[in-house]
Amino acid sequence: MSFQLRRTKIVATLGPATDDPKVLTDMVRAGLDVVRLNFSHGAVADHARRLDLVRAAAKAAGRYVGVLGDLQGPKIRIDRFVAGKVMLEDGAEFTLDASLAVDAGTNRAVGIAYKKLPADVFAGDVLLLNDGQISLQVLGIDGPRINTRVLVGGELGNNKGINRQGGGLSAGALTDKDRSDILAAASLKVDYLAVSFARDAADMNEARALLRKAGGHALLIAKIERAEAIQNLAEVVTASDGVMVARGDLGVEMGFAELAGLQKLIIHEARHQNRLVITATQMMESMIVATIPTRAEVSDVANAVMDGSDAVMLSAETAAGKHPTKVVEAMAQIIVGAEKYQGAHVRIRQRTTGHFEHTNEAIAAAVMYTANHLHVKAIVALTESGETALWMSRVRSDIPIYAFTRQEATRSRVTLYRGVYPVAYDVTDKDREAFYFSIFRQLLDLTLVKDDDLIILTKGELSGVAGGTNSMQILKVARK
Repeated sequence: MSFQLRRTKIVATLGPATDDPKVLTDMVRAGLDVVRLNFSHGAVADHARRLDLVRAAAKAAGRYVGVLGDLQGPKIRIDRFVAGKVMLEDGAEFTLDASLAVDAGTNRAVGIAYKKLPADVFAGDVLLLNDGQISLQVLGIDGPRINTRVLVGGELGNNKGINRQGGGLSAGALTDKDRSDILAAASLKVDYLAVSFARDAADMNEARALLRKAGGHALLIAKIERAEAIQNLAEVVTASDGVMVARGDLGVEMGFAELAGLQKLIIHEARHQNRLVITATQMMESMIVATIPTRAEVSDVANAVMDGSDAVMLSAETAAGKHPTKVVEAMAQIIVGAEKYQGAHVRIRQRTTGHFEHTNEAIAAAVMYTANHLHVKAIVALTESGETALWMSRVRSDIPIYAFTRQEATRSRVTLYRGVYPVAYDVTDKDREAFYFSIFRQLLDLTLVKDDDLIILTKGELSGVAGGTNSMQILKVARK
């Protein structure tokens, strides 16, 4: 087993650039913790093939790697142009026409894939195309046609996205394609499933019900990228196991000037509710072609780390970039640099209810308080589900948390938890003394501690019971 004691994790998107097994193995060795399967591109067979490569690469590198499936969602797009692209002039009139043929677009009108759009917009609305680079003001609705005036023009190509400034489009989070992809995600046994364009708790509940019905056990990540998700933020976080700060469409709908503040708001709410949080989109964008990041990108990644993200995510940088291994290496270095300047001691949060709802949450708080005030070298959580390790990872500490578990699914799942590292372990020793020495031996063999180091151990009285952690012990490491 190989360990990188960097607390914040790295998620990287798979694509053509990662299809070489050597490249993927090098990425895992460089620090990749979780791979992202983007269901917007490729068939199920492509994802299955890439997953086989990931599992082989993880084995070769001696590390555990988690899997995040990412649903496409209702991306609202224009159709295609006869010439492939057009130039829209400022002040010109331009029509979005739901009745137009898919390939019949001109510099006067283009079809739209989302046929309900004319019912969702009104005169005076501003529509943003191509990630906000082109803006159109709605003049009026004429049946299936939305007549607009170009406020900010430019080159417009095929299949570009449409957003309404301020949000408000009625499209649900799950499309028929997403429902099919949920079945695929269940069959691929992904550890996490990201729901794109979630608006409220109902969207997350529907996705969870479909996934469970399909036999999937993944944790659900709500992608926060719509204005409605910000309005319903607390309930969306409650209905999810984690959230993703998806800054692309969120920046278009809410305005780029709001993004930094919204990122902090989302991360704070997720951590307040003890949920996971991933920060994503254009984190190292220049490294799609460049070999080093810009100073602004370094600051962006570092700030996401200091805000309390569990993970930072790479998209096109690894899926289609020229230097997928270099970008993972660079991100790992930035994370380590940022974590040097992040305090290890924080006050244990007061529960809003005034009491702990779960025994393992109380144990986790006690462990982290003790760890922050005692010179312990490691925390070992004997766990079935990984829940105690998750609770502990919500309270920042520079002391590594090792999730000792016999469950392969749990080992994959905790790869996303900040400051938590999976270790394969099965309780076989019934004798109390032999049991402790088996843990010490594992830690020593992996060179995670030294003789006479203090560690904290959490476990349940009944081994094999999820959520049963009810004790904490301070132990001194020794070889038998």
